[in-house]
Amino acid sequence: LQGAEAMVLESVMFAILAERALGPKLYGIFPQGRLEEFIPSRKLSTEELSLPDISAEIAEKMARFHGMKMPFNKEPKWLFGTMEKYLNQVLRVKFTRESKTRKLNKLLAYNLPQEMNNLRAMLEATPSPVVFCHNDCQEGNILLLEGREDSENQKLMLIDFEYSSYNYRGFDIGNHFCEWMYDYTYEKYPFFKATPLKYPSRKQQLHFISSYLPVFHHGFENLSHEEKSKLEEEVLIEVNRFALASHFFWGLWSIIQAKISSIEFGYLEYAQSRFDAYFDQKRKLKV
Repeated sequence: LQGAEAMVLESVMFAILAERALGPKLYGIFPQGRLEEFIPSRKLSTEELSLPDISAEIAEKMARFHGMKMPFNKEPKWLFGTMEKYLNQVLRVKFTRESKTRKLNKLLAYNLPQEMNNLRAMLEATPSPVVFCHNDCQEGNILLLEGREDSENQKLMLIDFEYSSYNYRGFDIGNHFCEWMYDYTYEKYPFFKATPLKYPSRKQQLHFISSYLPVFHHGFENLSHEEKSKLEEEVLIEVNRFALASHFFWGLWSIIQAKISSIEFGYLEYAQSRFDAYFDQKRKLKV
């Protein structure tokens, strides 16, 4: 969606999220933007994502987000539709600097069109409910509210709904887990630090999922212990497979940014890091 229509839809989404207290209050809309509530807060750091109370609340907030009924197209076309668009752009990218061309050629050697077809086939065979997703739930888009830092819960707010749309739930959770590995506050080139070992352990993933499911799944509390465990195991498989799509999506995105962005950031290094993680995750999952 381009221009005015995208702007209207974003304002509608913002208004609904504000009304349900999932986003900042909306005070007004005008042609160039909107007036939203200022929230005294700070963004989370990458390290804080793994704190048990923070992780549990992110899971609950995400489950509430996923429970939203939004007046948008409910078909899950966003993920592969966007990736196809990105891939077409990536295949046309040309750099004048030889060092960049070398880095790009290394990425293109993965045969990305074929790899994307394989990924699509696997995810089509992976059950995942289609819900309204944030699609970019990283620490920079999660606020820690001032004065609530020590409360047990209700101390966080999700912001920045630029990528939000109907999508497979597994992508939103898997994408969030991938973000545990990336710190974007690193002060020297390439301005990010990747630590693959920070990807959540099975125990940390189950902590998140067991906080998510009671909010998302009405009647979860009435299930037997065996039924709950079975559901949690299914979600584990779902999100770790969809984490592959997160690496692929942001890997493609980053190659395009290397061409068009004026922000000082090692986009080609970041793309390489995401594709390294993609193939690493594939090996771990034996897919």
